[in-house]
Amino acid sequence: MSLSRRRFFAFTAGAGAIASAQQPQPPAPAKGGDLDPRMSASNVEFRYSDRRSTVSLIKGDNRRKNIFDALVAVDAQIRPGLNRKKYVLIKPNGLDPRRLVGSTHQDAIHGILDYLAPRFKGPVVIGDCGNVPSKQAFAEYGWPSVAAEHKPLDLSVSVMNESPRHELAMGIDYDLHLIPIRVAAQAVDPDAYLISCSVMKNHNMVVATLSIKNVVVGLTLSPPPGQNVPRSQNDKRKYHVGIRQGNFNLYVMAKRMMGNWGVGIIDGYEGMEGNGPWSGTPVAHRIAVASTDFLAADRVGVECMGIDAGWPGYLNYLYQDGLGQWDLSKIDVVGAKIADVRIKYRQHADVDRMLQWQGPMQDLPPNLGRLRPPLEEDLSEYC
Repeated sequence: MSLSRRRFFAFTAGAGAIASAQQPQPPAPAKGGDLDPRMSASNVEFRYSDRRSTVSLIKGDNRRKNIFDALVAVDAQIRPGLNRKKYVLIKPNGLDPRRLVGSTHQDAIHGILDYLAPRFKGPVVIGDCGNVPSKQAFAEYGWPSVAAEHKPLDLSVSVMNESPRHELAMGIDYDLHLIPIRVAAQAVDPDAYLISCSVMKNHNMVVATLSIKNVVVGLTLSPPPGQNVPRSQNDKRKYHVGIRQGNFNLYVMAKRMMGNWGVGIIDGYEGMEGNGPWSGTPVAHRIAVASTDFLAADRVGVECMGIDAGWPGYLNYLYQDGLGQWDLSKIDVVGAKIADVRIKYRQHADVDRMLQWQGPMQDLPPNLGRLRPPLEEDLSEYC
């Protein structure tokens, strides 16, 4: 069979592509040495941020003072954003009085309010999408004593899923179909300065839950308190749709919500290791972390917990999209040194399954259009 010159080059190019695909390819070096090399392709340039970020890391024997000192240490980064906002929204890690272990402690809120009192004169809302009505949460979780101590502040508590107001964003389900995800309207209110007050702990799907996940899942709508509705109507369940899909949805929603993020705080005074976020065991860590770069705060958080930086998928996705700093060489840590406070947390029993997001998918649909038959006329320039 004779080949035209054009067909000959099409044949050799196609054969070369097939041969190349059959050869094992070395992994590309990870940016900054932080990412799992399987996540990067050598011909892809991600949007890694080159901006330096400042993270405070405070160690001490008083939780309230630790939180206050962590905020004061990054005061220069907080003030410009705080001064432009009409109100502060503090997002604790749980308003459910039945779950005191692993939830934000009152003293952490005291530390935040101690910082805000001389610096902010507008309303301050402690808000969450909780499982109990706001009046019950206010009474049973001990907020009256918090409010009484900070009377000059215009302080209130809001269980935001009691209100029908919400904003829509899009995620994916287990079958990679689009699904709408509702978030509390206040979560994306440009007038709000959002403070995430999370607890340092392991997680049962994404390895670690810190300042970002506290905001994203916590401000996603669940049914109003007291209503007995199907789990399918709880939008928080839309993050539990598979290891890969859940990490992706957290990334998408964080990107949607981060426009009014103010400062991320991680309360590690008593962390949680093992089967977090609710069934783990306490760790007397005695630290606090704070930064206006939530991703950088979480990066320091996982380092303090002795967790490999390549493990939490959603945080690595945010880094790849340039939505914060994950490279330790570009993070200025003020206060304690990470090496001096690092405790290797015992990981969740399912951590190996959580890390499957890093590898290749085992069940893929046909990859149509990848390679043309080698003798097919190349008409792509005309299509």
